[in-house]
Amino acid sequence: MLVPALLVLFFCLKGHAGLLPHFLQQPADLVVLLGDEARLPCALDAYSGLVQWTKDGLALGGERDLPGWSRYWISGDAASGQHNLHIRPVELEDQASYECQATQAGLRSRPARLHVLVPPKAPQVLGGPSVSLVAGVPANLTCRSHGNAHPTPELLWFRDGVRLDGTTFHQTLLKEGTTGSVESILSLTPSSHDDGATLVCRARSQALPTGKDTAITLSLQYPPVVTLSAEPQTVQEGEKVTFLCQATAQPPVTGYRWAKGGSPVLGARGPMLEVVADASFLTSPVSCEVSNAVGSANCSTALDVQFGPILLAKPEPMSVDVGEDAFFSCAWRGNPLPRVTWTRRGGVQVLGSGPTLRLRSVGPEDTGDYVCRAEPGLTGLGGGAAEARLTVNAPPVVTALPSAPAFLRGPARLQCLVFASPAPEAVVWSWDEGFLAKGSWGRFLVETFPAPDSYGGQGPGLISVLHISGTQESDFSQGFNCTARNRLGEGGTRVSLGRRDLLPTVRIVAGVASAAMTLLMVLTGVILCCWRHGKASFSKQNNLVRIPSSSRGSSSRGPEEEETGSSEDQGPIGQTDHSDLVLDEERALETKDPTNGYYKVRGVSPCTSPDSCVTSLQLRSAGIFNLP
Repeated sequence: MLVPALLVLFFCLKGHAGLLPHFLQQPADLVVLLGDEARLPCALDAYSGLVQWTKDGLALGGERDLPGWSRYWISGDAASGQHNLHIRPVELEDQASYECQATQAGLRSRPARLHVLVPPKAPQVLGGPSVSLVAGVPANLTCRSHGNAHPTPELLWFRDGVRLDGTTFHQTLLKEGTTGSVESILSLTPSSHDDGATLVCRARSQALPTGKDTAITLSLQYPPVVTLSAEPQTVQEGEKVTFLCQATAQPPVTGYRWAKGGSPVLGARGPMLEVVADASFLTSPVSCEVSNAVGSANCSTALDVQFGPILLAKPEPMSVDVGEDAFFSCAWRGNPLPRVTWTRRGGVQVLGSGPTLRLRSVGPEDTGDYVCRAEPGLTGLGGGAAEARLTVNAPPVVTALPSAPAFLRGPARLQCLVFASPAPEAVVWSWDEGFLAKGSWGRFLVETFPAPDSYGGQGPGLISVLHISGTQESDFSQGFNCTARNRLGEGGTRVSLGRRDLLPTVRIVAGVASAAMTLLMVLTGVILCCWRHGKASFSKQNNLVRIPSSSRGSSSRGPEEEETGSSEDQGPIGQTDHSDLVLDEERALETKDPTNGYYKVRGVSPCTSPDSCVTSLQLRSAGIFNLP
């Protein structure tokens, strides 16, 4: 009993002397990786008694090797008061609260929490390592990290070292306090440019700051990406052009389709198309559509086709009132843009240029056809002209047409020509006794009909005819008025009727008949004379017809006839009778000429010799008879 009492007294005396047991070093919270070694320090001063460690209040024991805890031990110099707890390798179950206790001194260290970090495993990307996507179609990439990683890892996405946004994080709990797996979903809409790109999913936590990566490669399926070219791009009309359609696609191209201006080009297959360029290619582009299993895409291009002018819109005929402005327009298409000029048909003066012509304050003289002309293009092709008529509305213009003279109490016909736009409301003939626009009245009848184009004029023409049956003296002395009216005014002219006498005509007819009878009688005498004497002489000098004849005091027979005294001299046609006939006819012609000098007949005196004795007759005619 003495010894224990002495020990108690010793410690009491020592405590009073400042040598009471106390901690020189206490354990602190510690974080350690799974599998590493954990060391929790504990140092005591002025204590040589029993020291033990507890785990979550459970005593591990006082021996240095801690039997029953194969991975646990206590190190340090016990005499110096060092009692450090070691755990190796640290497992997840070692995560707990630890205390160092000096049981005999009743001392307990502050609790030290041991945190065991479990690094994450390499994550897994669903569908990897090569993920097939469709370009242009939104897709989700899922990255998962399995195991008991502690703390819960963070999953990140990277491309070319750059972190990607647009991710969502999802965590699955296995049981309270632990995690089973985590996943991260990356939402993206890939394009064809993403084909072959590498994406990285990284699992990172405090246990593994650098993280663990899993890489995937994107394999993009995408519709064709098309480029279309033309050679040459600028071309003259009529030249050949080659179109080349190039495409990249995954999966490969399955077909080509060509169109022009939206209409399919029949028979066109493959990536190449050859055409002959014309003007339509300028406004109707050529397109190439390429297809594969994913979809299709097209590209189009228009040619720069140079061509001559082509008429798109003709000028329209115009009808305006006098004093107003007139406008014409026409449209030509060409590449380059054609030069358009305006002229008047039959003229060379350029009245204007461009698609529109304006004529200010037009008058009747401006009526006519106006020509819109486009010059040929660089190729010399195309061009041409189109024309339209301008009609200027004005009061009628009336002119008298020539009318034949008429006999008294015979028929007559008077005419007038009317040009008017708008057409006249009526054409009226008027005279002293009255007026008439159409139909008949008494001796008068009016007819109106369109004038032939040969008359020309300003505006459409009309011919109005006034027929008179049984003319009277007053018809030749008075004038006849032809008047036309339209909404813009009236115009008129005076037409006179010429008179034709009957007597000169009768005289001419009688003269012609008398001349014919005289000629017949002369020819009869010539024939009888020639038959009597057996010969005849015709002279062509001075346009004379000479006929043998005899005078009252001479014989017309030849010598042979005088000697023979032929009985033919006693025939019914005698010399004296024939001479009397000629002389009587000559006196009749000299005393009375029924043609009033139109024909001249004169006799010729007989010659001294029977052979040269002839009767000469000269006929003069004003263009009717001319005998050699």
